[in-house]
Amino acid sequence: MEEVPHLDVTVVEGDFKTGGLKILRSVRPEWSPSEVVFKVFTDGITNTLFGCSIESNPSDMVLIRSYGKNTELLIDRKAETKNFKILHQWGYAPMLYATFNNGLAYEFMPGVTLDENTVKDPAIFPLVAAMLARFHAIPIESEKRPILWPKLRKYLSLIPSSYKQPTKRTRFEQLFPNGRQSLENEINYLQQNLEDVDLKVVFCHNDLLLSNIIHSDGKVHFIDYEYADCNYQAFDIGNHFTEFAGVNNINFSRIPDKDFQVRWLKLYLKELRICTGDQTEITQEEVAGLYEKVNKFILVGHIFWITWALVQAEISELDFDFIEYASLKMGDYYSRKPAILP
Repeated sequence: MEEVPHLDVTVVEGDFKTGGLKILRSVRPEWSPSEVVFKVFTDGITNTLFGCSIESNPSDMVLIRSYGKNTELLIDRKAETKNFKILHQWGYAPMLYATFNNGLAYEFMPGVTLDENTVKDPAIFPLVAAMLARFHAIPIESEKRPILWPKLRKYLSLIPSSYKQPTKRTRFEQLFPNGRQSLENEINYLQQNLEDVDLKVVFCHNDLLLSNIIHSDGKVHFIDYEYADCNYQAFDIGNHFTEFAGVNNINFSRIPDKDFQVRWLKLYLKELRICTGDQTEITQEEVAGLYEKVNKFILVGHIFWITWALVQAEISELDFDFIEYASLKMGDYYSRKPAILP
């Protein structure tokens, strides 16, 4: 793989232009600093993302993403860079121009991020299903293991026994009277119920929320690969379905019903067969089996992001209510669990 330069630059929160101009000296040396125009994108929960271009050529935009404080506790940044380059080789990711001390600089992909309505658009959701199938068809090393359970337990261990802020401490204790133990019990229960199930391990995006899907000219692209790794196929799909609920104004009634999921899964399996050269017919039993696994992993996805949010609540400085986010997901987890894993 082509080597990507690393720049000894740190983008400081509140003064991204200074760091941005230093990065541009390397990745766009021909640009005059006085011509550079900055555009801030605010969709990320944990990162700061801004674009840089010049007035004479606005279509050539460099995206610069600086990581949120302490996110290295949750994310393997070396793996992210490696995945970025692999995905670019397959034509599924933009070009990575450089890494720097607390982020990445890469090619801008024009388009519009999906929302709660467009993700169900009959002209768009088949594109998403097909693109995820292509992701899942990327060859992986045979000895690679799913990252799900080890990462879940790592996140669990990072949840503080007591939050520094009294309001957060009180809300956490109300939500989890037994502290981390109740979450650990759920993780153990899920793993015991799923480890004997026949599950396919593939290269997964692992964070397919709506703002990570770009639509343009009849195509979709996935962005932000910081959680990408080998994982269970059913987790990636189930997690995407859960993200139909949104993030800021979360509404779990928007998670697609069985009819929509089955249509989506058929399109996904059709594209997966094309990618892998499998000429066997898609059966109702196969679709039904995948549907059942996906919905079990909707539960796992909830617990994954609940543990993640409870860590973020302590370490993040961003203006986002991570405890409330965890609370809402916990409520939906308990409402779904009896029907899916009685």
